Amino acid sequence: MGLKEAAIYLDNELNTYYAGQTVNGRIEYVFDSPKKVRGIQVQFKGEAHTEWRESKEESDDQGKSQTTDTTHSGNEEYFQISYYILGSNSGSEIEIPAGKQVYNFTCALPPVLPSSFEGQYGYVRYTIKVILDRPWKFNQETKIAYTVINALDLNLNPSYKEPIHMQMEKTFCCFCCTSLPLSVDVRAPVSGYCSGQVIPIQIDVENKSNVELTLVKLFLRKVVTYRATSPSTATKKTKEVILTIQQGPVAAGATNHWSLTMEVPPLPPSNLVNCSIIDLDYDLKAECEVPFMHFNMKDKKYITIGTVPLVGMSGQSIPSAPMPESTQGQPAVLPVSPGQPNMPMGTGGVAPGGWVMPTAVPGQPPYQNLYPTLTQPVYKESPYAARTIQDRGDSNHVTIAGPANFAPYYPTYAAVQPPPLPQ
Repeated sequence: MGLKEAAIYLDNELNTYYAGQTVNGRIEYVFDSPKKVRGIQVQFKGEAHTEWRESKEESDDQGKSQTTDTTHSGNEEYFQISYYILGSNSGSEIEIPAGKQVYNFTCALPPVLPSSFEGQYGYVRYTIKVILDRPWKFNQETKIAYTVINALDLNLNPSYKEPIHMQMEKTFCCFCCTSLPLSVDVRAPVSGYCSGQVIPIQIDVENKSNVELTLVKLFLRKVVTYRATSPSTATKKTKEVILTIQQGPVAAGATNHWSLTMEVPPLPPSNLVNCSIIDLDYDLKAECEVPFMHFNMKDKKYITIGTVPLVGMSGQSIPSAPMPESTQGQPAVLPVSPGQPNMPMGTGGVAPGGWVMPTAVPGQPPYQNLYPTLTQPVYKESPYAARTIQDRGDSNHVTIAGPANFAPYYPTYAAVQPPPLPQ
């Protein structure tokens, strides 16, 4: 049989990196008999891809209707690095002995990359594929996906510090008379937030009308525009509700005030900077429901989701704490040494599974030195996962390492809350 097991391990426990950092890892093989190969190749790839199908019904010359399906797609490659960690594509055969064999690899990520993203009709994805290059036989491939984050610092754009304010007002006609207005104000202190933060929201209702306000609903939505270039230029836009909160009713002639919160889940940062085929935005939508035949009041404002929270604003508490010995936000490091194939694993201080805890925190956000009082983020898995990371370029002999449904990890800042609403 030859190959019995294959697994890829990276030097970050959560497989999460920032653009410009170095990815180190290893491939572990277990062979039940000697294996002849031309070499072992590792491929690093970063790309965006969009794809969806549209159906169009048309009539032919005889008046019969027929449906035409068109698949729209787009692709954008950010980098592709490939090299042999054993042998070469033109060298002679190499025999790998039976048993467990370990080979290390490394790759410096380009400094300008969009953040990882998994969506309904597209993705930004970073993968590593290790290939047993076998002469005269099909290759055996092992593949893993990992997260890349492009830091979006909310402190660098003054507009992210601007408050959110939605004002809605409506009058109602009844028997040729116009009522006094129903007024609804929705406020949030700033327009830029990070995953893990709680958005404080104030709703003020003054109902001078003769119609009851049934509900005030607030939606945090993800708005994605996918772009295709083949067979022609096309776009597809989706709006997905992430969170919903609601309050009500407010009787005719009454007033009410509510203080509500929304906790932002682990989300990819806005804009997907440096990606031209996927646009990502978030908005806060308000909808005020009224009964009978009256139209509801609606409004929306854009919200920016970043990876570096606003710091130093009035009333904001930013705790400063020493680094814990072990937290979810502190990745562990594999004892790998790039360029030394089949390096034996160390034993001193190694935790089960081969992980060791370093003296310095690896994978530290590149902006950490700019904000010395800012606590380290905690990385959490996104609720949005890939159906599969096996794509159109993979053979039928690829083995997926790690979770079958890969989901990126994003930094969260539950310990750093935005400023309170002004009283």
